[in-house]
Amino acid sequence: MPIYERGPVKIHYTEMGSGFPILVMPGGGLNSTIAGLDGPGHPFNAQKEFSDRFRCICTDLRNSPPGASSGPLEPDRAWDSFTDDQVGLMDHLGIDKFMVVGYCIGQPFIWNLIKRVGDRVVAAVLAQPSGFRPELPTQFYDRNMEGWGPAFVKKHPNYTMKDVSTFLDKMYNTNPDFVFTVSRDFVKGCKTPILVLPDDSPPHPYKVAMEVALLSPNSQVSLYPWKKEAATVPLAVRHTRMFLETHAPK
Repeated sequence: MPIYERGPVKIHYTEMGSGFPILVMPGGGLNSTIAGLDGPGHPFNAQKEFSDRFRCICTDLRNSPPGASSGPLEPDRAWDSFTDDQVGLMDHLGIDKFMVVGYCIGQPFIWNLIKRVGDRVVAAVLAQPSGFRPELPTQFYDRNMEGWGPAFVKKHPNYTMKDVSTFLDKMYNTNPDFVFTVSRDFVKGCKTPILVLPDDSPPHPYKVAMEVALLSPNSQVSLYPWKKEAATVPLAVRHTRMFLETHAPK
């Protein structure tokens, strides 16, 4: 994989296909990797699925233990540090306008990206988007303290679990509501075309997915449920393809 470097940050990425660019954000939370797109948590691999028509770009998330990207923890700007990597990579590749397909943690990433460079994001797909669930208010902090933090510290022994706790607390507990990175008013005022592929599992609340779809003035929603039956996944993929082809500049 090629590497994008910016100071102490190293981001491993892949490109597949040609055409209008799509930034693909794998799910898996802070364990997000390119390889994860072929795993059981992803009903379809967007990078492979759409590379016949588009230039699909994907990265290992900064400091994902299974991945090859690395950089400092930045607790005071946790979400923004990842947005730095995403915008920086697009700049590095000479890409101005692009679309985004994001799974799971891709929802807060996408909204933060639109908040930062909304004029560059032509359209976005939110697949099985994550969000805040009031009956499980600390689930993301707890899951990452157990499933991400120890592996990260083992790989980066200059950090401690106390550092991890501070980072996760700022990331998930400072603004524990909705999609973490933007407000409902922001979504309501956002003109970016959005396609929502809802899910309903502890980290992917259906209520939040539908609230986003209802608030966003340029939104579409795929069929639901779409993941449980093998026959319905291709329908959701077809809807996604049509959405991307409609909004890609001719």
